Amino acid sequence: MIFQRSLQRELVSTAGAVFTAIFTIIITFMLIKILGQAAGGKVASTDVIALIGFAALNHMPILLILTGFISVLMVVTRCYQDSEMVVWFASGQSLVRWIRPVLGFGMPLVVLTAVLSLVVTPWANRQSDEFKERFEKREDIAKVAPGKFQESSSSDRIFFVEGISGDVTKVQNVFVSGTEGGRTSVIVAKEGMIETRPNGDKMLVMQKGRRYDGVATQADFQLMEFERYTVRIASKGPQLENDQSSKARSTQELIRLPTIYNLGELMWRISLPVMALLLMLLAIPLGFVNPRAGRSANLIFALLLYVTYSSLVSALQSSVIQNRIKFSLAWWPLHLVFALLIAFLFAWYVNVNSAWHPKVLWGRVKRCIWKIS
Repeated sequence: MIFQRSLQRELVSTAGAVFTAIFTIIITFMLIKILGQAAGGKVASTDVIALIGFAALNHMPILLILTGFISVLMVVTRCYQDSEMVVWFASGQSLVRWIRPVLGFGMPLVVLTAVLSLVVTPWANRQSDEFKERFEKREDIAKVAPGKFQESSSSDRIFFVEGISGDVTKVQNVFVSGTEGGRTSVIVAKEGMIETRPNGDKMLVMQKGRRYDGVATQADFQLMEFERYTVRIASKGPQLENDQSSKARSTQELIRLPTIYNLGELMWRISLPVMALLLMLLAIPLGFVNPRAGRSANLIFALLLYVTYSSLVSALQSSVIQNRIKFSLAWWPLHLVFALLIAFLFAWYVNVNSAWHPKVLWGRVKRCIWKIS
């Protein structure tokens, strides 16, 4: 009992340090990415803090999986290096006795990962999509800050507005540069306004301006003045289902609408808590190191095994989305293989002193070779 309490305290303290380090790295990358999107006009600058929060919630299940796996691995490795495991085995205890305290530490992480994966992450993705969609649905002119050049959502037109009137649909001193049919055109107007057609298309109506087509030094250069000029700036297109929309659906919707995208997303959500549990158990036998040697190679191998596990889950998810494998045959075999691997490694280290253990047999073979030579 004393051992279990001390071990759980060490696991919790190690997990706190690991979580802080990984969370800092992830939040830094998210901050750089979202600030870049805001600077590029892809998201509103006022939504940056909220989008960072949603992105953090989206990555939280993976962060918890890594926290549990690395924490157990580091604690077990330290016990081997400090020769505490020698005392543990000499007292007649087995490596299997580590499972209970590790589960006592890890089950809250597994439950939290399941809640985040099945409930919180879809909500965060849905909120993030709503923020981005609300910004994208704004008219191109409404996105433009006075005195700043701004690219349109279709990336084929540049807007510049000197001022905006009280009504955000009306602008003053408009500059529009775009490309049509391989020819560059520039439109300037004293004022403009946004109109919505019955079919949902957004139109920019400019008044009292000029249009320049082509290059001034070429023979096909054209200049015309207009009292009223209309440009379509947004079209209302059909909403298509894709993998990104499935990420924003609730788990109940994924089960109710079993499309290939929804089933792929459902498989990923189910796999995360299972991965969290299996990787923490796998870290117990993987933590074995020779006290006389370093532990770098052991940690690298363990992290490569995690990357392999995660990559295989992603590959199976892609196979489900591409309809190359059924959901019922994709979500469980890989986890079963890793569960069997865990059982094999535990049996390997539990019977390490057995006469038929491979290490013992290999030692006998080497002694025989030495005697013969």
